[in-house]
Order: sequence, then C-alpha cells, then structure tokens
Amino acid sequence: MAVNKEHKEFHALDMGEGWHVPPGYPAGIEQKILSGALDEDGKHGSRTRLLRFAAGEFTTAPFVHDYWEEVYLVSGDLTVGNDENGEGGQPFEPNTYACRPPGAYHGPFKSKSGCVLLEIHYYDPV
Repeated sequence: MAVNKEHKEFHALDMGEGWHVPPGYPAGIEQKILSGALDEDGKHGSRTRLLRFAAGEFTTAPFVHDYWEEVYLVSGDLTVGNDENGEGGQPFEPNTYACRPPGAYHGPFKSKSGCVLLEIHYYDPV
C-alpha cells in the first residue's frame, strides 16, 4: 500500500491560518493538517497534524481509535487523565512523547496555559 503523502521540503508554516476543530472536540481545540489524510471508514492512510489547545481547554472522556498515534508535546503544558470537570490528572511539559497502538484508551486531556502537539496517525499496512 502506498503512502498518501506528498513530497514537501522545508517551508514556513502559517500558524495563523488553516486551523479547524476536529469532530468531537470542543471549540478551543484545533488541528492543522500538515501532510496526508486518514480514511477512518476505509481504515487506511496516514496524516501528520498539529493539535493545539487554548488555555484552559479540556476534553471530558477518554479517546480510543483503531489507528496508531504518535504524539510529541512541542510547547505548553498538557495534563492527561483529568475528570469530566477538568480536574486532576498528570501534567507534562514540552519534549514528552507517547506512542499508542490501535485500541488504546487515552485521555481525557487539558491544558492550563495552552499547548501545541505534533501528532502522526496511521493504519498498519494491509
């Protein structure tokens, strides 16, 4: 199966444009797709994205999905395992990383001051 990403050399990213709220996320959490596409219905593809949390934003329930996910905390703070009110959990600082196989429950998440994550999502080749 071919990789669905185009060749891109180093280039400046416009960090002010191209952001949108992913399905199922609150309005203060936005993604910017850098490369590729993930077809969750067809169970194939890969994508690289930035995910940013505005200060004080949080999710209220764990996530689970059927693709691999690698996450690197670029800037800001991220707390993992808060409750539905955004309380509790374990805080992390920049330069932390996670790699999750399909089916792994993770989250909920919050950020006190805001953060930017680099995420890579992909399905195993068939």
